[in-house]
Amino acid sequence: MSIAMNLYYNGIGDNARKFAEEMESNGTAELIRKERGNIRYEYFYPIDRRETVLLIDIWERQEDIDSHHASPMMKTILDLREKYHLTVTAERYITDESGIPKEDLEFIKEQER
Repeated sequence: MSIAMNLYYNGIGDNARKFAEEMESNGTAELIRKERGNIRYEYFYPIDRRETVLLIDIWERQEDIDSHHASPMMKTILDLREKYHLTVTAERYITDESGIPKEDLEFIKEQER
């Protein structure tokens, strides 16, 4: 089991994108990726909502999320959210460890490695 969070950062104009760019350029995103239990920390831009950035944030366990929330990086994140006047909405998912059902696999073509 792992826990996936979809966090939607919303702002005026390009503010959400500027936030994500600063998270990457100042090294905070990379530090989060190195935290114990972090599986994925990646920003995406929805095509139809220029004022929104989607963060896919996946952790091994709730304890890892709790440690992240108690880390000094949270102050950086909160300060940047304030700087860019962002709101956040969240979706939380628990992963299905049984994998992708064979009925779905015919519709998936993964990149060869």
